[in-house]
Amino acid sequence: MTAATLTSKGQVTIPLQVRTALGLEAGDRIEFMETEKGQYTILAATRSVQTLKGIISKRSKPVSIEDMNAAIIARGATR
Repeated sequence: MTAATLTSKGQVTIPLQVRTALGLEAGDRIEFMETEKGQYTILAATRSVQTLKGIISKRSKPVSIEDMNAAIIARGATR
């Protein structure tokens, strides 16, 4: 297990092993996500929006407003 010490200013130096594993460099952002009460996951928030391009495939046929409204009505009717 890798450990670090909290300073009086609330700062922590992230150990080299962790920085390397997360691909972090000076100036990068990190996020803390609570997974359970008292437990957090550290996430590297360094990717730009550009890297998300192509993650969702395009539909072969565009969905019309009428189709969207019908889907909303159908979903509401099942509740």
